[in-house]
Amino acid sequence: MDWSNLSYFLALARNGSLSAASKVLGTDHTTVARRVQALEKELGLQLVDRRVRAYSLTPSGQRVYDLAGRVETVIADVERFAQSIARAPQGPVRISGPPGLINHWLAPRLVKLQSQFPDLRIALIGEAREASLSRREADLALRLFRPRENALVARRLTKVTYGLYGSKQYLRDRPPKDLDFLGHDESEDHLPQHKWLRAIAGEREFTLRANDLTALLGAVRAGLGLAVLPKTLADHDKALKQVPTPTAAPSRELWLVFHRDVRRVPAIRAVIDHLTAIIGSERAASGEVG
Repeated sequence: MDWSNLSYFLALARNGSLSAASKVLGTDHTTVARRVQALEKELGLQLVDRRVRAYSLTPSGQRVYDLAGRVETVIADVERFAQSIARAPQGPVRISGPPGLINHWLAPRLVKLQSQFPDLRIALIGEAREASLSRREADLALRLFRPRENALVARRLTKVTYGLYGSKQYLRDRPPKDLDFLGHDESEDHLPQHKWLRAIAGEREFTLRANDLTALLGAVRAGLGLAVLPKTLADHDKALKQVPTPTAAPSRELWLVFHRDVRRVPAIRAVIDHLTAIIGSERAASGEVG
């Protein structure tokens, strides 16, 4: 049975003529007549009395009309359900970025999003290397530089500012001239915040290096020395204290990056919109503009 024939029959029964039904359906009257006849043939029933000016339902036609109305309601329910599911963010979204930013900056900002869309399945991928968005190694990426690939879209989230920090206990126990400095892995010595730290440290060698922000933060908390850390992370740590410096540390821009082909996927769109909104609120609260 061709279920779509029911819609033609319902339109004819409700409007009383082929021409009126065809206007409602946006088709011609011969199509309406042909589809109703096809339904009668499929069912083996005469559904309408065909007259010169109007059509009327037979007893069988009235019964089929009542049943078809119920089918129409269920079909509409199915359509609405499908639309709601298609629009509601669900499924996996993989977000890649430097481990420190993923663990300490991004994760706390996803709590509200996860409660709003419980069917989202967010996978956080903390890694030093840059995940390829073109090869779908991740859906979204946090980067401290703006990519130049034509296929990628970059949205500026915020400005990451840095400072020199040590544990409060360490700073109480050590004289200012006897402080140790902790640095990132040598492969990151070219980055502006690490060049700044080298200038502050002068001739003193770093007593410890770490290739991950989380490890460096742990070393500072343990009292091993001073390190350059993002202010948004360190300022909320009650065990740490910022150390005054002759010059302010440089800042870097944080970008949310995604492939242009996935920006309309509901789940990915939800994450993009959430981060854009929440960071916008934080920037406004701090007085940051632009």
